[in-house]
Amino acid sequence: MNDFPRRQQQIIDTVGWAIMHVLPTEDEPDTTTSFAYTVGLTAHDLPELVIAGLDPLIAQELLNDTAGRVSSRAERFTHGQRVADLLAGYDAIIVEGPATDALHPGAAYARYGEDRVRLQQIVWPDPHSRFPWDDGYEYPAHVQPLLGRP
Repeated sequence: MNDFPRRQQQIIDTVGWAIMHVLPTEDEPDTTTSFAYTVGLTAHDLPELVIAGLDPLIAQELLNDTAGRVSSRAERFTHGQRVADLLAGYDAIIVEGPATDALHPGAAYARYGEDRVRLQQIVWPDPHSRFPWDDGYEYPAHVQPLLGRP
């Protein structure tokens, strides 16, 4: 753990951001949210990105893709924006909002301070293209908690 900040900085210096994963504990495996987020975009006055409820490798791939778009290609996402080319066969929606107890980017806050970090969440649909705010969404609320709604 003592080496963590240095290693994270090396990744940020090399890639432009690092990905942090927060996984459920053994005590609450079915009620705790698995999520991942970027650390490093704040240094470029960009929102950190968050995604919840997915396998860590998939979450990392989606965050790296999206962070690359904002960092390298200067794409900017807005609250409520649909993104058609991120998930195969489905749209994702970007929402903005403050951190919550379920989605708390502790490493980003530790590095930059809570007052500097802005967040955008990549929200994914169920197999029927319904989102967590839609009636009939297939998954329990704790699977994909939200920073906000579009």
